[in-house]
Amino acid sequence: MKKTGWILVLALATTAAFAQQASPGGVTPDSATNAVTFPLEKMKQPTYADLNCAGFMSKQLLPNANYVAGGLGTPMVSRFVLGDIVYLAGGGYQPGQQFEVLRELKDANEFEAYPGMRATVKATGQVYSELGRLRILDTRNHMAVAQVEYSCEPMSPGDLLAPFTEKPALTLRESGRLDRYAPASGKTTGKIVLARDFDIILGSGTKVYLNIGSNQGVKVGDYVRALRPYSGDLHDPADSISFQASMVEDSQRKGASLEPGFLNLNKAGSGPVIHAADFPPRAVGELLVLSVTPTTSTAMVIFALDEVHLGDLAEMQ
Repeated sequence: MKKTGWILVLALATTAAFAQQASPGGVTPDSATNAVTFPLEKMKQPTYADLNCAGFMSKQLLPNANYVAGGLGTPMVSRFVLGDIVYLAGGGYQPGQQFEVLRELKDANEFEAYPGMRATVKATGQVYSELGRLRILDTRNHMAVAQVEYSCEPMSPGDLLAPFTEKPALTLRESGRLDRYAPASGKTTGKIVLARDFDIILGSGTKVYLNIGSNQGVKVGDYVRALRPYSGDLHDPADSISFQASMVEDSQRKGASLEPGFLNLNKAGSGPVIHAADFPPRAVGELLVLSVTPTTSTAMVIFALDEVHLGDLAEMQ
């Protein structure tokens, strides 16, 4: 009986000591720091398709002398995929050569995901999709005959050809923790200008295009942190609604308000004015660079702590 009593007393004392060290939410300071400030990264490994179907942006327009002219079933068939026979216009073809099939894209969406998006995209360059790979079988008349060896998505007449170069596989570093509130690194910072398929809300595995490239020191395999300033929320159609809500509690004698530009006009506080620019930066994800041009780069979202948006900052790590 005495032994049981001592065990019970010891258990209660241990529980009380733990409670004193724990935060009000029941989480110890160390675990809270790790979970909130340094969340564990669960990174997505790029596949062969991720590397070869990501697309890219380039300030230099690609030559259009060589292109897909049709296929074995033309004109009844105008979409060509793995295994299909296609005819190629242009010159310089030799049996056994491999070509990458590219498409010069246009965005039919008039919506701007961030202020000045159209001007930024225009200044960054032309966007191209990577559709797959084909091999020259023979030449006939004024055309080359080729077979589709790899297909990211269907090819069509008019799609461009470029010499194919095998892209090396990329191996991720060991998973760690993302410093969500790290100060600016002082390294090159650009912007997520556009995304593959013209997506706007981006998650893990999405391919994005940045307006920084090899001229700014960006290399294949580099890691990039996606950051969102608080001003970015003000321009988001959904997130901006929160800026119209009151920050002031009825029981507050002098409620705080955000600086002009963020100011809540419904019920401004009479207390301190909070400057959102003083808030620590928010990391929303991490990117891995898949390919580069002198002025642009293609990256993949390998870890998304939150939704990644077009217009988010991209800071080299």
